[in-house]
Amino acid sequence: MIPQTLPTEYQLASYDYPLEESLIAQVPSADRDHARLMVLDRKTGRIEHRRFSDLVHYLRPSDVLVVNDTRVIPARLAGRKMPGGGKIELLMLREADGPKQWEALVRGSVAVGQPIQFGKGETAVVRQDLGNGRTILEWTGEEAVESIIHRLGILPLPPYIRRRPGPEDREQYQTVYAAAPGSVAAPTAGLHFTENLLDRIRTHGVKVVSVTLHIGPGTFRPVRCEDIRGHPMDSEWYEIGLSAVEALEEVRRRRGRIVAVGTTATRVLESAIREPGRFQARSGWTDLFITPGYSFNGVDVLVTNFHLPKSTLLMLVSAFAGLPNMKQAYDEALRSRYRFLSFGDAMLIV
Repeated sequence: MIPQTLPTEYQLASYDYPLEESLIAQVPSADRDHARLMVLDRKTGRIEHRRFSDLVHYLRPSDVLVVNDTRVIPARLAGRKMPGGGKIELLMLREADGPKQWEALVRGSVAVGQPIQFGKGETAVVRQDLGNGRTILEWTGEEAVESIIHRLGILPLPPYIRRRPGPEDREQYQTVYAAAPGSVAAPTAGLHFTENLLDRIRTHGVKVVSVTLHIGPGTFRPVRCEDIRGHPMDSEWYEIGLSAVEALEEVRRRRGRIVAVGTTATRVLESAIREPGRFQARSGWTDLFITPGYSFNGVDVLVTNFHLPKSTLLMLVSAFAGLPNMKQAYDEALRSRYRFLSFGDAMLIV
């Protein structure tokens, strides 16, 4: 039961909408920056329909564009339990504390002490059961775990992509500025950028800076609490360097705008700010869950995609734009047959 006093913006049902499967993009646009762009003015609710390449016309020379430079790793591995050879699939998440130990999400049942064989002889042993399908694996042999993943792994496309990953996805499901390996999902708002568009943006006078947030599988986990504030966010590792902090604070001094590319860059910026205009160079873990009522200190403009119903991503953009504006924008996107989710179209919220 939903308490009668629970404000609308905290009710899970407020973030549901009828997403047709035919609107879920299965492949990216042939030309990244030719995707459609909905421009939403969060003060007036006014909507414009443009192309992503038009983004440069909405930026000012005093702005800074903040991108997440994480790179998706081919984290999905198929293995066999030994002895017996029962098939099992794992999603490699991150390095653990011990040497050659990694945290992995397992599809199937394994016991502590269970050896798992991959490829033609690479082996890992289950050392801990962390619950909810998560385990700690310890790899044997001399080869670096990162090398094994790169050699044997498959890129983990989102669960709503109804096709098998192909070799082309190793680049299509990456931003052109991806540099820091560590994610199991792409920061999809950035998939629309091309080198040419970034050059045009820089020529316009806009500074482009990078931060890092390695995206985990929690990005696809639906919220199930009727009061969304009860949802536990997975922690994700992030880093923001001194050069990025200096660029951001210089923009604040010049009264320019900070334009975040995606919800992940937004979470980095909001995790790294201590007071308006004062960022801190740091690395660590964040489980920041942004919902309506949150006061943004580190972001002025947001570039984003169209997100799943009842997702934490939809809640974040609703916090930024206002829930009524977001409902109006999504209704318009559905009517206008925008392409949704990772390979879909984009939104600029100003």
